Amino acid sequence: MSKSLKLYGGSALGVAVVLTAAYNFADRNVTAYPERAALAGPDPMLAERAPEPEPSGGLIAAANAEASGAGAVYGLGREALPQEIAAWDVNVMPDGRGLPEGSGSVRDGEMLFSQNCAVCHGEFAEGVGNWPPLAGGDGTLADEDPVKTVGSYWPYLSTVWDYVHRSMPYGAAQTLTDDEVYAITAYILYSNFLVESDFVLSDENFTEVEMPNADGFIVDDRPETEYVKWRTEPCMENCKDEVEITMRATILDVTPEDEAEAETTEQAAAEPVEAAAPADEGGDGMQIDMALAEEGEGVFRQCKACHMVGEGAQNRVGPQLNDLIGRPMGGIDGFRYSASMEEMGEEGMVWNEETLAEFLVKPRDYVEGTTMSFNGLRSDEDVAAVIEFLKTHQSD
Repeated sequence: MSKSLKLYGGSALGVAVVLTAAYNFADRNVTAYPERAALAGPDPMLAERAPEPEPSGGLIAAANAEASGAGAVYGLGREALPQEIAAWDVNVMPDGRGLPEGSGSVRDGEMLFSQNCAVCHGEFAEGVGNWPPLAGGDGTLADEDPVKTVGSYWPYLSTVWDYVHRSMPYGAAQTLTDDEVYAITAYILYSNFLVESDFVLSDENFTEVEMPNADGFIVDDRPETEYVKWRTEPCMENCKDEVEITMRATILDVTPEDEAEAETTEQAAAEPVEAAAPADEGGDGMQIDMALAEEGEGVFRQCKACHMVGEGAQNRVGPQLNDLIGRPMGGIDGFRYSASMEEMGEEGMVWNEETLAEFLVKPRDYVEGTTMSFNGLRSDEDVAAVIEFLKTHQSD
């Protein structure tokens, strides 16, 4: 026998002995795999177990609450506690369900709104920049560009209360007390001329407030009436070769198509609005400093959120200001002034350059109880310029 055969033959015999020993060990000491029928037993994850001692502390007291059904538990998480559910269950329904006890007045709401909401929504809820207005828009829903506000569009007062309570003020949601939410909601109603200045909103009279557009909504039946029309095979025949633009955007901030159009747009924006009166003489023969009036037009931008002036001017949050010089205070029929303003008018006071100058510096000091929360113009120069601008809108 050669040396190689002896070497490999011994190795093969050794491997055979090891494999035989391993098989015998496994056959005697490893549990047999269960039959398939045995696998249909209860899920070991659902096996009952002895309840663990209940830990102290309100938030984890129910950590081992049993799941429904035969006392089995998954061992994952716990049931939410009543106070945890209540913290998230802040819905307020149109019929008043979910409202907490409380109340708030228009007067308190004005101060709270100014402190918490005016930075985005304006002092009179007229909106600032791209932040939405909350007041105004009455009768505009049928217009090409409707103004959708709480007063013109929202059907339920509960939506106002719920949204303010849940999400406002911006960046500090749910920091307002229930009474503060009632007060702010009352002020928003007042800004939309839906309540008087002495109104107090509470959980008791909440459902008595009628929203103007309460009947302006219908049940959404599109899943039954329209969706079936859309869920068909798309048409892939007779497609147009090219798309033709048939309409242009009409909004003022649209991007011009070319440099020439951009220059025209910028030039038009820079040109002042044409005054309603001649350069040296306004209505009623008043002399006008047109250079000062042009400065006043720029200052008047602070007032445009609430007041209109010029051709087609209408009452908004504040009254229109055409023919203001010589007008009795509180003198526009149909506009709701503060009681103080109406009393001053009844006493014979009229708007002139002197009374306007005093009013524009500190409106609340001049007319006690005025609903105009504007703090006043910063300088005598601005006051004089605005008055000069208003003089250009006097009728002959």
